Amino acid sequence: MLSNPESVFTYGAPLLKFGPGASDEIGFDLAQYGVRRALIVTDLGVAATGGPQRVADRMRAYGIEAGVFDGVHIEPTDDSMRLAVEYARASGPWDAYVAVGGGSSIDTAKAINLLTTNDGDLMEYLNLPVGAGRAPANPLLPLVAVPTTTGTGAESTTVCVLDVLSLKVKTGISHPRLRPTLAVVDPGLTMTQPANVTAAAGMDIVCHALESYTAKPYTSFERKTAEQRVPYCGSNPVADMWSEKALTLIARSFRAAVMQGDNVQARADMALAATFAGLGFGNAGVHIPHANAYPIAGRVKDFHPVGYPAGEALVPHGMAVSLTAPEAFRFTFEAQPDRHVRAAELLDPGMDRPGDPAEYLPRALLSLMRDIGIPNGAGGVGYTEADVPDLVAGTMKQQRLLATSPRTVTEDDAAGILLRSLDLW
Repeated sequence: MLSNPESVFTYGAPLLKFGPGASDEIGFDLAQYGVRRALIVTDLGVAATGGPQRVADRMRAYGIEAGVFDGVHIEPTDDSMRLAVEYARASGPWDAYVAVGGGSSIDTAKAINLLTTNDGDLMEYLNLPVGAGRAPANPLLPLVAVPTTTGTGAESTTVCVLDVLSLKVKTGISHPRLRPTLAVVDPGLTMTQPANVTAAAGMDIVCHALESYTAKPYTSFERKTAEQRVPYCGSNPVADMWSEKALTLIARSFRAAVMQGDNVQARADMALAATFAGLGFGNAGVHIPHANAYPIAGRVKDFHPVGYPAGEALVPHGMAVSLTAPEAFRFTFEAQPDRHVRAAELLDPGMDRPGDPAEYLPRALLSLMRDIGIPNGAGGVGYTEADVPDLVAGTMKQQRLLATSPRTVTEDDAAGILLRSLDLW
C-alpha cells in the first residue's frame, strides 16, 4: 500500500517536422536559432548514401558552415563516443549538432552535445549503478535529429545508449536536456534501409510501444517532489495514446516494409510509428525486454547479422530487445491482463484468440518475429544455458528500467525469462 501515491505525470517532446523533403529545410530551422556552424554526426554507411552531404549543402544556403563527422560506431561504445567527443572538441566550437542516421548516430550526437557543453568524463554521466548518474549542470546546444532508420525513436527521447566495453554491459545516460531540440523525420531517407535492418529496428518500435503501454502506471509510484521527477514516469494517458497509434501503424505496415522495401506508404508508416513509439516510451519508460537486451547485446560472442557492417560480432539493439519479449510479456500479464489483451489486438488485429488470454500477446509477437526473420530467441544469437547467470547479472544492473516493470523482477524471475527465451519456437 502506498503511503502517498503519485498524482502527477510529466510529458516532454521535441519539436517535430515530418514528411518527404523535411530534411531539406534543416538550414532554415537552424538559422532560427542563430546557428552559424553546425556539425553533422553520421556513420560511414549513411554518409555513402549522400544524405548527410545533401543536408550540409542545403544548410550552406542559409549561411551555415557545416562539418561532417562520419565516424559513428554502429551500436556505440564508451570508446567510440569518447573519440567522437574528441573530434567535436578539436574541430569546434560548434553552435549546433545535426544527427543524420540511426539511433547510433543520434545517441552519439547526444553524447557529443553533453560533453562539449559540460565538463567531466562520460562515465560520470552514465546511469547508476554502472556510472555516477551525474546530471548536466549547463544547458546543451540545439540538436536536430534526422533518423534514417525506423526503430529507435531516439529523435524523441532523453536517452543515450552505449556499450561499456570493460564491463560487457549496455547502459545509458538519461536526462531531459539530452532530448533533441527538433526531430526531422523524412521517410525518403529510410528507403535504402536493408530488409534485415528494417526487421531488427522495427522490433525496437514494437517493444517500445508494448513496454510503455504495459509499464507500471504513474499512479502506482510514491509521490515525488519536483526535483525528483524523471523523464520515465510510468504509463499515463498521453504516452498510451502514442503507443496505441504506433501499434496500429505497425500492424498494417511492418511486414510490408520488410518484404517490399520500395513500398513508400509502408516506409512512411514505420517512420511515423518509430516517432510515435518514441514519444510514448520516452515518457512512460520501458522495462524487462530492454533490461534483458542490454547484456544480450553487450556480451555478444560471434553473431554477425545480415545487412549490418561485416567484421565484429553484433546483436542489433532492436533484435536483442525482441528476443525475450514473448516470455517477458507472459511474465507481466497477471499485473495488467486487460492491457496485454488490448496490445495483442492492436498488434495483430486478425489473429484468432481462443484459449488462454495470457498467450495472445506472446503469440502475436512470435508470429511477427517468424515472418520478418528474427532469430529464434537468445539461442539463435549464440547464447546457451551456461550464459544465463552472466546475462541475469547484466539485467539486474538495469534498475532504472526494471523499476518501470508492472511486476517486481527478482534474479530468479530474470533467469526464468532468459532460460525460456533461449528457444522460442
